[in-house]
Amino acid sequence: MRQEQIRNFCIIAHIDHGKSTLADRLLERTGTVRSRDMRNQLLDSLALERERGITIKLVPVRMDYTSPDGRKWILNLIDTPGHVDFAYEVSRSLAACEGALLVVDASQGVEAQTVANAYQAIEQGLEILPVVNKIDLPSARPDNAKKEIQDVVGLDAGDAILASAKDGRGVDEILERIIERVPAPEGDPDAPLQALIFDSVYDNYRGVICYVRVVNGTLRAGQSILFMQTGSSYPVDEVGVFKPGFTPVDRLGPGEVGYIAASIKTLAEAQVGDTVTDASHPAGGPLPGYRKVKSVVFCGFYPVERDNYPQLRDALEKLCLNDAAVTYEPETSVALGFGFRCGFLGLLHMDVVRERLRGEYDVDLVATAPNVVYEVVAQDGSVIEAHRPSDFPEAGDIAEVREPFIKLSVFVPSEFIGRVMQLVQEKRGTYRSMDYLTPESPGEPLSGRVRLVYEMPLSEFIMDFHDKLKSQTRGYASLDYEFIGLKPSDLVRVDVLVNGEAADAFSFICHREQAYNRGHAAVTKLKALIPSQLFEVPIQASIGKRVIVRVNVKALRKDVLAKCYGGDITRKRKLLEKQKEGKKRMKQIGRVSIPQEAFLAFMQVDEAE
Repeated sequence: MRQEQIRNFCIIAHIDHGKSTLADRLLERTGTVRSRDMRNQLLDSLALERERGITIKLVPVRMDYTSPDGRKWILNLIDTPGHVDFAYEVSRSLAACEGALLVVDASQGVEAQTVANAYQAIEQGLEILPVVNKIDLPSARPDNAKKEIQDVVGLDAGDAILASAKDGRGVDEILERIIERVPAPEGDPDAPLQALIFDSVYDNYRGVICYVRVVNGTLRAGQSILFMQTGSSYPVDEVGVFKPGFTPVDRLGPGEVGYIAASIKTLAEAQVGDTVTDASHPAGGPLPGYRKVKSVVFCGFYPVERDNYPQLRDALEKLCLNDAAVTYEPETSVALGFGFRCGFLGLLHMDVVRERLRGEYDVDLVATAPNVVYEVVAQDGSVIEAHRPSDFPEAGDIAEVREPFIKLSVFVPSEFIGRVMQLVQEKRGTYRSMDYLTPESPGEPLSGRVRLVYEMPLSEFIMDFHDKLKSQTRGYASLDYEFIGLKPSDLVRVDVLVNGEAADAFSFICHREQAYNRGHAAVTKLKALIPSQLFEVPIQASIGKRVIVRVNVKALRKDVLAKCYGGDITRKRKLLEKQKEGKKRMKQIGRVSIPQEAFLAFMQVDEAE
């Protein structure tokens, strides 16, 4: 089929605005999936996606469509996630498309991720088609949604399509608008092959399968391909398209989206963002790939059974092929043994990776509390990247500590402004701006909506901010954030001492104002976890040499008076004095053995406690 008859587009929206349901209706209308094989959220193939009801992975699918005038078209759709933590998946999808459907809920209006994803698409130069979805709801206000698209996003929404993905209204109009407005892909079929890898998966029988968008040239089974970034070459076993399963075809031309199976054994060979070219006639240079994604939240993954370390390593390697935003490196812990320090784009991303490791790869693991990376400037001018509290030098050697900050945008009904402001200020947020998006309508509660913009430390955001925001606003608030860099802060390392000895596994970094409360929570938690000894055990939290909190684990007492039935009181006193001297001697030489269960319980504690 000629290039003029191909259209590549993706669906972008905020969470729960109906992307996956709209994709279902498009698959039904084009006859891509037979009615007996149809189920809700068909493209959400991961078990975790179906369990949570969210899209986690981008999913490509090819639809063959015949328009009312009898012309045939190939429509390549990529369904994308809506959550802020998976924005990297959206950016990769946009690079493989010429157009995007911007879906907005008619009752909720424009929300945080609607704006973020729309701006990404505008930066990539895509043709954006606004779609106001869920017009079948009793609370739908399509005219308000159109006005918000114009005022907040800055797109002309006068001819936005009114649709209901649930009952199929507007689907035909969407297909016609895609053919009419989305430009056909450019590319030269006679030029040397250039194909961009935008995703990949691992198959136990066929090795690495690369998802590609062909830009120039032609890709056929049997030809030898070269990966330009790694320089490795492979013969192609099979090329195909997604319908939505793997369907082999003879060739892929310019503008087409499909997959390559080439018996690629090692995961490092097929990197997302690399360019595939013909080994015998290579292209002059690679296509512009993706900017390197920067992890912002870090966490330690350790196997529960130490013998399962190789299994965890293999599982992480395979998962990183499918999710290029995860980073990992080996590390060791006194308490937990060998494991990996993993980097993620956010808390939901971390949670999803942990669940995928457990569910898809059957790895039983322990995850430590999430944290961020700090930059420490020493007195001699050297800069240290501190991943964990033990990386911090002594307090007297530190000139400045910088921590990562984010720009936070919160969309919220105007009646909750006070609660949101108080919450953000408690989390050390700095006010930047406030915009009234829609005025309050008399008789319509929660109709007026406001956008609040703050700058706040990422470490405060990853604790429990999202949960608290949702509870304070009855679930009506939506948020988006972007990393804006490192800023100086008055941060300190709080060490936890058990019987006078520092226990590195329990140390943490926090703002000086919060040191007492966080230290008190830590020692109180440890007091309940550490078993009583034959002598009194002090548990202390300290900043440098200065102790700020102390609690004691009371000693086990043997009843030395059990065999004294009456008699002289001096004999009882003598026995008690003897016991007291023995405990004092034992305290001088005694050591406290902390059980591993205490380490595990402490590391998995919610730090908000």
